Amino acid sequence: MEVIKVSARSRSTAVAGAIAGVIRDQGYAEVQAIGASAVNQAVKAVAIARGYLQEDGIAIATIPVFVEVDIQGLERTAVKMVVWPVERGSLPAQLLALFEAEQAAKEATVTEESARSEE
Repeated sequence: MEVIKVSARSRSTAVAGAIAGVIRDQGYAEVQAIGASAVNQAVKAVAIARGYLQEDGIAIATIPVFVEVDIQGLERTAVKMVVWPVERGSLPAQLLALFEAEQAAKEATVTEESARSEE
């Protein structure tokens, strides 16, 4: 399993695509970042990947952990996010309600846009 490494300059949408691809192919992904800006990009990427995977009916869960990594002989602390698919039925009711509200908002936007294009 190759770790998806994220830097402060990483495009969150590109990282999200990588996460979604790895989840689809291997069923499990690890995302690693060092530094506040990199961790921010990684968190955004996981959130975006959740949306990408939701379109395929895949729900994901993640757990952040601290890991020590060696970079050019220096020990650094990184945040690693372990991401894996979960059964929708195992999600808490509050989270399912949030997903349903998000889906309804997306559908309303699509309906609104198609109505505008028909005018």
